[in-house]
Amino acid sequence: MKLLLHACCGPCSLEPVRLLAEAGHDIAIFYSNSNIAPREEYERRLSELRAFADSAGVRVIEGAYDPAAWEAAAGTLGDRLSADYAARIDRAKSVSELLDDANRQKRCRACYRQRLREAAEAARAGGFDALSTTLSVSPYQFTDIIREELERSGDAAGVKALFEDFRPYYDEATRRSREAGMYRQSYCGCRFSIAEGNATRAWLKRQRALRQAASARKRADEDARLSAERADKARQKRAYADKQARKKAVLKALRKQNSA
Repeated sequence: MKLLLHACCGPCSLEPVRLLAEAGHDIAIFYSNSNIAPREEYERRLSELRAFADSAGVRVIEGAYDPAAWEAAAGTLGDRLSADYAARIDRAKSVSELLDDANRQKRCRACYRQRLREAAEAARAGGFDALSTTLSVSPYQFTDIIREELERSGDAAGVKALFEDFRPYYDEATRRSREAGMYRQSYCGCRFSIAEGNATRAWLKRQRALRQAASARKRADEDARLSAERADKARQKRAYADKQARKKAVLKALRKQNSA
C-alpha cells in the first residue's frame, strides 16, 4: 500500500518506518508541524528527520510551515491555560496530574487536527492509499485523540486512516536514537509545551530527590538497627564473659579453701 506517514521528528520515526516497511507498505514521510517553535527548532528537527530518511531510503515531503495558522487553530486554546506549574510540582502525584488542565486536551486535539488535515490533503493530492502518523509513539500524547483525528482527517480527504499504536516501541526508539546520536528534543514542539517540558523535568527531579531521600533514610534506619544489634550482642558477650569470670573466681576460691 502506498502510505504517507505524518512524522513529528526523526527519533519518533525510527520504529514506525521499520514496522510499516516490514508490513510491506511503500512509505513516504510528510513533515507537517507548524506547531514547532521557534523556527530554528523546526529546521533542526526537519534536518534530523531528513538524515534518517536518507539512510532508510525514504522520501520526505515538507508541508507548509505556518505558525500563524497553528496559532489560530490551537494557540488561542493554549492562551487560556492556567500553567502555574511551580505551585503544582510539590503536590502532583504524577506527570498527568501535574499537567492536567481543562484546556490542554482541547489544545492538543486542535493541534493534531490541523496537522493531520494537512497531511490527509497531501495524501489525497499525492495519490496515496492511506495515511498514518508517528504521533502515537509517545506515551506523553493523547493516543485516543490522535486516532480520532487521524480517522476524521482521512474520512474528510477520502484517504484510508491507518492508525497504529506505536507506544510499545517507545523504549526501543529511544534506545536506537540515542545509540545513533540523533538530536532528541526536550519538549513536544509548541510554545506551551516548553513550559510543560520544564515543569515535567522539575517534577521528575523532585521525585528522584524524594526517592533518594527515602532510600537514604531507609539505609540510615537499617544502619542504626544493625549498629544497635551489634552493640546488644557486644553487651551480651561482655555479660557472659563477666559471668564466666565470676564463676572461675568462685571455683578458684573454693579450690584454694579446700586445699588449705
